Parts: sequence; C-alpha cells; structure tokens
Amino acid sequence: MTMSAAYGRGASAYARVGIESGVMSASPHQLIVMLFDGALASIRAARLHLQDGRIGARAEAISKALDIINNGLRAALDSERGGAIATQLDSLYDYIARRLIEANLRQDVTALDESERLIEEIASAWREIGSTPN
Repeated sequence: MTMSAAYGRGASAYARVGIESGVMSASPHQLIVMLFDGALASIRAARLHLQDGRIGARAEAISKALDIINNGLRAALDSERGGAIATQLDSLYDYIARRLIEANLRQDVTALDESERLIEEIASAWREIGSTPN
C-alpha cells in the first residue's frame, strides 16, 4: 500500500469518526440540519457526475439524496404535533423525491436544480428557527 493510499484511508476513517461524534452530540434540530446538508451535498455531487457523464456515480448520489429525504427528513416529520405544516412538508418531500427520480432517469439537470433550490429554502427556514431564542 502506498503512503498516499494509507493516508487516504486514515483521513476517511477520521472523517467518519468526526461525523459520528457530531451526530452523537447534536440536538434534534441540528440532526435535521445535518440531513439537509447531506441531501444538498448529494444533489450537488449528482450534478457534477451528470455533467461529467459518470452514470453510476450520478445514480449513487441521487440514491443517497433520496434516502436522506425519504428515510431521514420525511421519517422525522411528526404529523400529530406538526399538523398541517408536517403534511405540507411531507407532500413537498414527496415532490422533491419524484423530481430526483426524474433527474436520474432523464439526466435532467433542471430537476436537480429545482430539487436543490427547494431543499435549500426549507433548510434556510429550519436554520432560522434554530437561531431564534426561545
């Protein structure tokens, strides 16, 4: 194994520990922010892979974004306490997921752009809620 390969593996392991530590110490609000950040990073990666013609990597990045949206953000919704807002967010997350699937099937950068914009708008509002004093 070359020195750079060993360094890369070590850096990757260190990053995983940092992420795991961040998750373990994060508040529920911060965890949602992390989900938004992960979804946005995956969509941005998918766009780069689409532009470079890397089909497998694009599909993997979109799949990761879908997983975060469906099994993270949507799963975190509380319809009892969230009421109409939770219902509307669920519908919006469903729409974003469908647009991401379209982006993957049709190699549609416009669908990726729309998905990113919508998630960024929700994330921005969510971040603002977290910065508001109780």
